[in-house]
Amino acid sequence: MAKAAPGLSATGHRLTRKGRELCVRVMPIPGGEDGGHALVFGQITDGCLVRIHSRCLYGDALQSEDCDCGPELDKSMDLIQNAGCGVLVYLEQEGRGAGLVNKARGLRTSERLGVDTFDSYERLGLRADTRSYRLAAEALTALGLRSVRLLTNNPDKVGAVRDEGIAVTVVPVATRPRSDKARKYLEAKRERRGHMIPLEDVGRSRFPRSPGSWWCPPVSWCMRRFALAVRTVTIPDGRLR
Repeated sequence: MAKAAPGLSATGHRLTRKGRELCVRVMPIPGGEDGGHALVFGQITDGCLVRIHSRCLYGDALQSEDCDCGPELDKSMDLIQNAGCGVLVYLEQEGRGAGLVNKARGLRTSERLGVDTFDSYERLGLRADTRSYRLAAEALTALGLRSVRLLTNNPDKVGAVRDEGIAVTVVPVATRPRSDKARKYLEAKRERRGHMIPLEDVGRSRFPRSPGSWWCPPVSWCMRRFALAVRTVTIPDGRLR
């Protein structure tokens, strides 16, 4: 069993979600936009499920159908709840670290010019992604975890946790886009940031495989692995450096 961080027990209470109760404890993660909170569900042990999630007000709270943030968070929490324990690291990294106002500016620019949000940020003089996951990884160490099953499609999160000395087994979070905007955003993340998103989740016939994409296996393999359920896979350390 992982060692609890000091003061964690003082926050313990029961959370009702989708008709079921789960014990939760909360640990602050200081650090401005790269900080946030670690929500510890149940009695965690090495190898437990962990979700590192950047805040998305539109997707998480307003249930926007234009991105995959809300569905990814919901699916991750379903998996943690079904497992009976796990950790949600919720970071204040709205708009990939640019903040809500700049995120809105980027979305407006995307609509006006017909470009993805990575391009729109660059046109506004913003970095496409300023997020760091170092503090999130350090929080997992503070919780006493030496190995985790990381619920993510983002190789940067995997690298940050491994750099902290924590063994990582990657659990891709496959969700279906709920709108054309969401489908295009998934494609942009796959093409521009190397996210581990199955081809069929972004529309295989519409978005062909990009050359040199290290993570994406043949389409037939993707379909077998992701069509029915999320499977656990391990990505070798050297492929993420």
